[in-house]
Amino acid sequence: MWFPEFDNPLWPLWSQVSRPSRYSGSEWRFSRSDSRWEGKDTLKVCLAFPDVYEIGMSYYGFQVLSSFLSELPGVAVDRAYCPWVDMERLLRERSLPLTSLERSIPLSRFDLVGFTLQHELGYANLLTMLDLGGIPLRSEARDEGHPIVAAGGPGAFVPEPVAPFIDVFCVGEGEVLFPAVLSTLEKTRGMGREERLIECARLPGVYVPSLARPVYGPAGVSFETSETSAHKNLNLPVRRQFLSSLEDAYLPDAMIVPSVGVVHDRAALEIFRGCSRGCRFCQAGTTNRPVRERGQEAVVDGILKLVRRTGWNEAGLLSLATCDYSALDPVIEALTPRLLEEGVHLSLPSLRMDGFSVSLAARLQKVRRGGLTFAPEAGTQRLRDVINKGIDEESIFTCLDQVFSKGWDRVKLYFMMGLPTETEEDLDGIVRLAQSALRLARGRKRKRASVAVSVAGFVPKAHTPFQWEGQNTIEEFKEKGRRLKSKVKDKALSLKYHEPEQSFLEGVLARGDRRLADAIELAWRNGARFDGWSETFDLGRWLDAFEKCGLDPANYIGA
Repeated sequence: MWFPEFDNPLWPLWSQVSRPSRYSGSEWRFSRSDSRWEGKDTLKVCLAFPDVYEIGMSYYGFQVLSSFLSELPGVAVDRAYCPWVDMERLLRERSLPLTSLERSIPLSRFDLVGFTLQHELGYANLLTMLDLGGIPLRSEARDEGHPIVAAGGPGAFVPEPVAPFIDVFCVGEGEVLFPAVLSTLEKTRGMGREERLIECARLPGVYVPSLARPVYGPAGVSFETSETSAHKNLNLPVRRQFLSSLEDAYLPDAMIVPSVGVVHDRAALEIFRGCSRGCRFCQAGTTNRPVRERGQEAVVDGILKLVRRTGWNEAGLLSLATCDYSALDPVIEALTPRLLEEGVHLSLPSLRMDGFSVSLAARLQKVRRGGLTFAPEAGTQRLRDVINKGIDEESIFTCLDQVFSKGWDRVKLYFMMGLPTETEEDLDGIVRLAQSALRLARGRKRKRASVAVSVAGFVPKAHTPFQWEGQNTIEEFKEKGRRLKSKVKDKALSLKYHEPEQSFLEGVLARGDRRLADAIELAWRNGARFDGWSETFDLGRWLDAFEKCGLDPANYIGA
């Protein structure tokens, strides 16, 4: 019998940290018997997620990429997550390195460490993982004995703030990019580090920041590359790489089942990629184009295989707008009786505000009526038209009326404040809409009805129609949040708004340039960790770092 704690150097520390299961590994469907780890020519890859285990394991793309790469010949794959602050402290006190989850290998001993940059507020955690893993923070300080540090995900579309820390950015979809990068690293074994990076930079969709020097001028930023023959013919500007079709794309028939409850604790399958909605604030809707659907038969067979091989009692059909899937109705019809036999509940993560979505949700929740979540995004029709949300007032109220008439008591509504052209009337419309929803519920005799409103600050993102719009200041966000809260009088209506300080920092990093790297490193050295978590976030560290680096963060959020 194998006892994993005796192979894991962290097990003596488990009793001293919160949630030790974050570090235990030994998940269902993980196999120790893989001879590739013993081969000298095997490329050893560590997929790194700069947040805690339960966040990283909830990210579908991270799971799929891990499974996809593990099936490539000559490649061995492990994973790593950012340790919480208590474990980081113990690792530093005992001079222990951050190791991979499954095989307890220090990050510095891999051939490639690939980070998924899912959110700007995880950049400090990126440095934590590099430092604890024994890898120099800056690309320029690494030599042939260090792994290649790669990065992908949404953060790769605005790479400059973390460019000095990353050797290779993969811009686009991992199934296209990673095999080419790994093949190049295999072919260039024995070459110098810079030569290997140059060969990677020749690949479509790959950006090597050390080969491009930013030049800042009054007209903006430009990039210079060396005129030497070695640097010629690099693929600049870098163009996003994507699969032309999902029909023959990789589809995992199993997933690693987490060893602890995670945020999205279910078997999941991506039914289509991209979005046809065209909301002007949405970066994912732009960077995941075009729309590509997976076939009906593949979806049904894929879900059934997943639930039978993992044991989850919930399955999810994933996409940016699941209700837009053209074969959704027949897929539901085919899956529902079979999943009922397995005791599995089917969930849809995204619902649009129309009668079809509500009827569909009613079919999927025949016994238990929990709550439904919708995203009107703006409080008035005028502003919804500005952001191209694509729903009208009548559709919203028809949808909400159906929700309560079909037996639901709770509704959660997502909005944004600080959108371009927003007025006080638009802002007040958020509360008016929520109050109208509550009146509809009571008109349907839902005595326990409640409406929860969540309001996030609008953060302009690159590659969207709103990328050059200004962002509200911290005080403007706070003032708007207070205004909204003051108008909520009914106990059945709750309203929360996102921390303005976090939205401010997100906005700075989301449209920043390479000059921000010094401030990111300084903030990290001053203790910045898990900036997406309210209990650890401290804007003061960042403001101090910006000041010491001679940067005015307001310059990055203005129009």
